Amino acid sequence: MTQVHRALVLFDIDGTLVRRAGPHHRAALVHGVRRITGLDTTTEGIPVQGMLDPDILTVMMRTAGAGRAAIREAMPEILKAAERYYVRECPELSGKHCPGVVPVLERLTRRGVLLGLVTGNLTRIGWRKLECAGLHGYFRFGAFGEMAKNRAGLARLAIREARGRGWIERNAAVSLIGDAPQDIEAARANRIRAISVRTGITPVEELETLQPDLLLRDLRDLRLRMVE
Repeated sequence: MTQVHRALVLFDIDGTLVRRAGPHHRAALVHGVRRITGLDTTTEGIPVQGMLDPDILTVMMRTAGAGRAAIREAMPEILKAAERYYVRECPELSGKHCPGVVPVLERLTRRGVLLGLVTGNLTRIGWRKLECAGLHGYFRFGAFGEMAKNRAGLARLAIREARGRGWIERNAAVSLIGDAPQDIEAARANRIRAISVRTGITPVEELETLQPDLLLRDLRDLRLRMVE
């Protein structure tokens, strides 16, 4: 019988669960482009926080002179090459948790809350990052960077899957926890609870301006009542 969870909490990864994970993710994107197209690119100067990986790759290639049609044609293979690189090169990340991550995930799981991911990471990169951080087992499913055009679309996919599989009731509380403005906007677009943490690089004033439902110092400040 399918377990019906009392609430759903969707987490961003970078800056929310894990931080200072090293250069390997950016290196994977650069490698993917070079491997498939031969272009030398960089993520330097691109405000990658909150962006989806395919969008970062598009900006990288446009900056290097590639045309839109060429980018569109090469993108599927670039994504695969980037994922293969990251799966191979991802370092140990168990010491890179944001404050309070494991106690919060343990507490939510014990309470019967369903945990999912909404992240700009490509699928295999996101799961591998959590494996290397020792956090993979807390999450049942996720929506990843190549699955929709923006973060609001990813959140929509995740909510639809949880409801469609009978994991949550239609009226169950749903929250999205992230560190970037795009996380707040995605929550607003889906009419779910927007919870921001100040563990990323976004200035707190920018998060305050967007008025999330809750703005926490970090996950140590999260209480069960906030997501139920």
